[in-house]
Amino acid sequence: QVQLVESGGGWVQPGGSLRLSCAASGSFFSIENMGWYRQAPGNQRELVARHTNNGFTNSADSVKGRFTISRDNVKNMLYLQMNNLMPEDTAVYYCNAAVVTLSRPERSYQYWGQGTQVTVSS
Repeated sequence: QVQLVESGGGWVQPGGSLRLSCAASGSFFSIENMGWYRQAPGNQRELVARHTNNGFTNSADSVKGRFTISRDNVKNMLYLQMNNLMPEDTAVYYCNAAVVTLSRPERSYQYWGQGTQVTVSS
């Protein structure tokens, strides 16, 4: 089994910053792509930023220049540094990972964390 646990969410005023963390644990051979998604009430879940296992990153246009995704492959951690937060960034943020597990090594499978709430308001 694989567990993804997010932390770092909370309330912040517009213009503020937060840093989200995602810790991956369990029995697996490797983690391929990892990413952050978010879902606001009434909206579909959307990609925020993605980090491949060979270092390629991409992010949504709405967060470019404000959010930075990073990854520590030794610690199996994923981070999202969010600066200049705006009210429209308010959402539940989810960590996602494509993981090759010990029990099913034939290919990677998608796993999700439970989500962490980010609220931006004055």
